[in-house]
Order: sequence, then structure tokens, then C-alpha cells
Amino acid sequence: MAASAHLRRLKRRSQFLAARDGRTERRKSLVVQAVRRPAPVGDWIGEGYTATKKIGHSPARSRAKRRLREAARLLLTEHGVPGADYVFIARGVTGRIDWPRLLDDMKSALISLAPALDASRDPS
Repeated sequence: MAASAHLRRLKRRSQFLAARDGRTERRKSLVVQAVRRPAPVGDWIGEGYTATKKIGHSPARSRAKRRLREAARLLLTEHGVPGADYVFIARGVTGRIDWPRLLDDMKSALISLAPALDASRDPS
């Protein structure tokens, strides 16, 4: 979809909270939250990652986030919507689920979110 769009990491809490108030897709291995940014803010794709302590201790959370980052690197430029911010939330199985299943879950969530994010695109 957006092969030329580049990715930028979400860093501020307000960006994560804005995505929380947007659209959500849940899968077995992850949750994806997405929101369209206002038009003048840019045409890049925002990406953020989180794993709560329910996932486990620090090594388990780090592994889950590393896997989410790599999956997003592979899929987000193709299936993400430019001008939108995505937050990927790890679930308990994210760190140990089969890699192809994680990729399938993320891809299907991104594809499901795309029409709603495209519909909210500014017509200008």
C-alpha cells in the first residue's frame, strides 16, 4: 500500500494515548491500535511498541517487543496507511508463538485497519 512511506518511532505518551482512542484489532499474538493523525502532521507511518508486566519479566517483554519490531519492519510499509500511527501491544504468547503465525496475525490486523484509516483521510 505505502511502499515509499517511511517509519518513525512514537516516543511520547500522548502519541500512545491517541492511538488507544483510535481503532483496535485483536489477534491471538498481538493487539494493534491505530489512529489517523491530523493532515498537516506528515505522511509518514508512526510505530510504537509496548509490553506490560503481565507478559513476564524484562527478558520476556524485551523478546516480545523485538519480535513485534521486526514483524512491523517487514509488514508496515506495505500494509500500513501513511499518516497513521500504530501501537503494537504484546500478548502473553507473542514471545514464543511461531514466527509465521505472528506475521499472519500482524498482517491480518493491518489489513483490517486500513479501510477505516483510509476513510478518515482528509479529502484535500
